[in-house]
Order: sequence, then C-alpha cells, then structure tokens
Amino acid sequence: MNAQNQKKQKKAFSKPQSISITTTALLCAIAVLLQYAEVPLPFMTAFIKLDFSDLPELIGAFVCGPLAGVLIALIKNIFHLIASGSGAVGELSNFLLGAVFVFSAGMIYKKMPNFKGVIIGGIAGAVLMGIASLPLNNFIIYPLYYSVIGFPKEAILDMYRVIRPSTGSIPEALLVFNVPFTIVKGLISVAVTAAVYKPLEKLISRMK
Repeated sequence: MNAQNQKKQKKAFSKPQSISITTTALLCAIAVLLQYAEVPLPFMTAFIKLDFSDLPELIGAFVCGPLAGVLIALIKNIFHLIASGSGAVGELSNFLLGAVFVFSAGMIYKKMPNFKGVIIGGIAGAVLMGIASLPLNNFIIYPLYYSVIGFPKEAILDMYRVIRPSTGSIPEALLVFNVPFTIVKGLISVAVTAAVYKPLEKLISRMK
C-alpha cells in the first residue's frame, strides 16, 4: 500500500515538474532569439541597445518561480557570448540587471499570485533594476570596459556628450541616461506580461 501511495505521489509531482522544465527551456530559446534582435536607439550611446529578452525571463519568474527567471537570464547570456564582441562584459551586465529584475518581481508575485502581483512585482522589479544599474555599471561594468575591452573612460563619456554636451561625469551619464532607460525597458516587459496574463494564469494553475 505504501508503494502504491509513493507511486501516486511521484506521478502527481512529475507532471508539474515536466511542465516547468519544458516551459523554462522554451522561454530560454525565445530569450536567446530576442537578445540577438537588438535595436539601436538615437537617444542612447551606440553600445547600449534595446532588446526584449527580459520578457521571457519575467514570464518564467511568474510561471516557474523566481529562480527559473534568473536561470533563463543566465542561459540566455551564455548563448549570447557566441557572437558577442563585448568580451562578456555586456553579458555580465545584462545578467546581473536581469537577475535583479526578475528575482524581485518573481518573489513579490510568489507572495501575491494574481494580476495585482504581476503589476506590483513587475513595477517594483523594473525600478529596482534601474536603481541597481547605477552602482553596478559605475563600479563593476564600466571599469571592466576600461580594463578588459580597453575602452577609454573619456571616449565613453564623449559618446554621452554627443547626446547631452553638458554631461560632466560617468555617474551623471548613468543617472541621466541608463537608469531611466533601464526602468522603461523593464516596464515594457511588465506591460506585455500583464497583457498576456490570462492565458499564463492557466499555465500557472496547471503547475500547482
């Protein structure tokens, strides 16, 4: 009798786990494709481009849990290294910021698993990602650009000055350009996720 109960329990757990693994793998593939579809923006420097690869990570964090969202961000950036010219610095930045975004959003949604949780968690995650972008870029990512890529600090600052001549320092440039850009980028993913939440809700319920 115990053996039969264990067998039933194993079957009960295997289906949600299988759905979770399949969903995570599918979202990883979509994220990889979206990261390669980068769009340059006229109001940002040439090395900062818009992509929508945070979207599958965010959906993964809501559907499969916060750690799944972080895993998608990691795998996506590992695959992006194949054709990257940033010496892994760009991928590190994308992973760290994406992890902050989807983990915080996913944790809030875990406590509030409904449409309201998607909105509150998503907005909070986007804002936290924007805030985190300032110290992460200033103390980790940009210094790596200077040392690993050999991109002079003044050259990067000059790129910002083309857009805003009065820019006086890298921290100022990050605050004026990168922080708002990062928040808006996150909010776009939140808006799309909110728009498709109804069908996602069915998938989430199947995994419980």
